[in-house]
Amino acid sequence: MSEWLIANGNTLRASAFIGLLILLAISEHYQPKRPLTVSKSQRWGNNLAIVLVNNLVLKLFVPFLAIDAAIFAEQQQWGLSSLASLGSSTNQMLIIMVSIMLLDAAIYFQHKIFHHIPVLWRLHRMHHSDLDIDVTTAIRFHPIEIVLSMLIKIAVIIALGVPVIAVVLFEMLLNLTAMFNHSNIRLPAKIDRYIRYILVTPDMHRVHHSVNGHETNHNFGFCLPWWDHLFGSYQAQPKLGHQQMQIGLPYFRDPKECQVQRMLTQPFRNK
Repeated sequence: MSEWLIANGNTLRASAFIGLLILLAISEHYQPKRPLTVSKSQRWGNNLAIVLVNNLVLKLFVPFLAIDAAIFAEQQQWGLSSLASLGSSTNQMLIIMVSIMLLDAAIYFQHKIFHHIPVLWRLHRMHHSDLDIDVTTAIRFHPIEIVLSMLIKIAVIIALGVPVIAVVLFEMLLNLTAMFNHSNIRLPAKIDRYIRYILVTPDMHRVHHSVNGHETNHNFGFCLPWWDHLFGSYQAQPKLGHQQMQIGLPYFRDPKECQVQRMLTQPFRNK
């Protein structure tokens, strides 16, 4: 099973991405949480175009990706990979779960660092300059940030010796949960309250995209909500409520900033 997942990881990830994108897009259309303020076709076209740019940049500048790092670590029998090769299938499953949790914790701390170090924030703020938040905001990142994030992920995978199967599952999980928690779907409050015990929900993550700087520095989790609780960065709801809060940054508020060429230059322009 694990060999099949590894061999078909890219196909599975792409299929899951397209499937969930369609499902969430339909849900956003019929059950939106907030009305959109910018042309949806304009935002979607440019946000999806950024994905193509990012994939091209990764292929050109980072030929050694996360899965390659995991294969290397497993061949060397480093860290968690050496433990996963021992004992029963139950032990292997436990190692995979621990590996996924550690990778998610690393993403949480990386996210915090990108908010608090000015030069990194200039890159990351492109993600926050979206004037609306929906499923395509999840894939709106500057190519330089994508490269740095991949290098950090590679370093963590090698340092921990994360098993290949855990990396395949985590990459898919992170991608799908990020799309879910950035989506503009309306979840009943009771359902949201229970889901956010185990996953970051759209209402929880929307706080993070508030124009209010204090709120922007809360709810850093992408998949698991526990790190925000443990490290004091959790905020349950936006101060003004989900309907009255403003999405984005106090600057870069011209709708023309949704264009690809302007998004790419945002890190190099002043507020």
